Amino acid sequence: MSTRQIFIPAILATALCLPARAAEKHPYSVNDWSSLHSAAAVAVAPHGGTILYRVDYGGFKGLENHQWWLIQPNGSGNRQLKLAKGFDPIGFTADGTSLYGVYHGKLTKERGQLAVENLQGGSPRILTHLPSGIFSAQLSPDGTRFAVLADPRRPDPLRNVRIIVTNPETSVYVINANGTGGAWWCPSLHDVGVAAWSPNAISLALESSTPKIGHHFVHSSIDVCSASGPRPVATIANATASLGWLRGGRTLAFLSTTTHVLTPDHVWTVPASGGVATDRTPHLRGSAMQLASDPQGNTWVLVARGVRLEVDEFENGALVPRYRWPGGSVEGTPVFPQVASARSSLAFTVGDPTHTANVAVEREDGKLARITDAGEKQLQSVALGPVRVVNWKGPATPLEGIVTFPAGYVPGHHYKFLVLPHGGPESNDVLALDSLSRLVAGLGYVVMQPEYRGSTGYGSSFLNAIYQHFGDRAYEDVASATDFAIAQGWADPHRLAIFGWSAGGFMTAWTVTQTHRYRAAVEGAGITDWLSFIPSSDISQIDYDARFPEHDPEPFLKFSAVQFADRVTTPLLILDGTADVRVPTFQGRELYILLAEQKKVVKQVLYPGSPHFPVLWQQRRDVWKQVSDWLNRYNP
Repeated sequence: MSTRQIFIPAILATALCLPARAAEKHPYSVNDWSSLHSAAAVAVAPHGGTILYRVDYGGFKGLENHQWWLIQPNGSGNRQLKLAKGFDPIGFTADGTSLYGVYHGKLTKERGQLAVENLQGGSPRILTHLPSGIFSAQLSPDGTRFAVLADPRRPDPLRNVRIIVTNPETSVYVINANGTGGAWWCPSLHDVGVAAWSPNAISLALESSTPKIGHHFVHSSIDVCSASGPRPVATIANATASLGWLRGGRTLAFLSTTTHVLTPDHVWTVPASGGVATDRTPHLRGSAMQLASDPQGNTWVLVARGVRLEVDEFENGALVPRYRWPGGSVEGTPVFPQVASARSSLAFTVGDPTHTANVAVEREDGKLARITDAGEKQLQSVALGPVRVVNWKGPATPLEGIVTFPAGYVPGHHYKFLVLPHGGPESNDVLALDSLSRLVAGLGYVVMQPEYRGSTGYGSSFLNAIYQHFGDRAYEDVASATDFAIAQGWADPHRLAIFGWSAGGFMTAWTVTQTHRYRAAVEGAGITDWLSFIPSSDISQIDYDARFPEHDPEPFLKFSAVQFADRVTTPLLILDGTADVRVPTFQGRELYILLAEQKKVVKQVLYPGSPHFPVLWQQRRDVWKQVSDWLNRYNP
């Protein structure tokens, strides 16, 4: 056989193999999770022609990585910025030549301070030297001053020896854009959560809420603050969030609620001169999640309508739908130039179940177009199964959920099944790429994320239904999700599992005291004892039950998993961070000890220094190893 005869068949064989190799993909894995890139819009330059965005990705160890990029609205001019280490930009300065943000470095003794860095490079110029550093900053509409939120107190000189338990404090410090003339405005207000500049840049609207320690109930106040002092505007007997000035500067808009739970879900307004606050969206069939007013007088509201998030404009006292992302969600209110003289230009963060979050802008036809492609490279070799939004009739009301199928899903075939109740509980699962669902689906599972009563996105009555009823109503809804999956033929009724974190961790711990149907369960940072949890969490948690437990502990005990530990037969994995102040670590330890005493199949894994969810990637990767090993062992 000639050389040519050998060579031609070899070429043909190689050519035939190429499509197969190109098509080879693997299920979503922990390596994909820790390497996956996503992008989020951060700021728009005053001239409207440049967008600052951040790219996030993990790794094998350490904290989340961040890159900072600039791009033009038409998608051209994409370039990475080389900013000083420790500088986290917030927005553009008034002339658009620099970025301002929070700088942590040796010159600031590792305490965040307001700083400005030129886009062409160089060291950050530090503007503030506050003893406890700053939390955030906002440029005034005329571009001449910054409003800084910061703790006005000096740090405890013995903070490395002791921790004095007290409420955190936040006040407003105003400084000129050139770093001169800094002063505390309205120092009597020291529980400030949100600040918003007035259109004329003379004053600030401030939202304050009662702190955790010393207050059983949550109340909020709105003040207008200037250099001469505060002027009370309104007191609200509930929680509030977000704040903006409506067109003309005579009215303030914010989010609040009429429910017992503490999640603001409606748009309210109040005259800036003071008066009675009014709910402007009393019949909203959804939930208002965020609100932001731009210097041009437009007010934008992120609205959850079920598992889909959209941006509406609050106009003439009503919400008008403006921006949706097909097959997914808009993941926040738009970002815009912060000076009044700038062009009106918006940038959005969007995502869907098969693409990570990316930056989008408005096209001429009013629809959104994506201009970045973060994550596309990493996902090229990943096989993703279909995702569906499903609806079914729950025990008391229609319910919705998101189902993630494994790659290669075959209709009519029964699969291992895992129900994944979300945290919050006053939150919802968003139609976007969800890494936990994809990881579990990568093990060959059908994964169901049910929007149980207490979830946002379905109106105030649905949200409020969880109050004093987390352990029965939400449990019934999650159980009905499993029933629905079995009835649809997706779930093998003999290979069921449950996994949840935080409020979803509570649901997992509670579920295994009420039923034996699940073969494996994973509880992460979950509440197991309501009696001790509500006073010990770092934030007010009376959205579950506002009654005083010392007057009658029974309502807090009846939904506590530790009271029914003897009923558990499902193998339970408990995961907690040792530095978790949201759901203190002893919650998981208490349940673990009780189960171990009774020779139940149980394991607890603690992550040193970890908060409510691990921030170090070596710990996140181990979380998934523990979860996958547990599922493989007990629900093979």
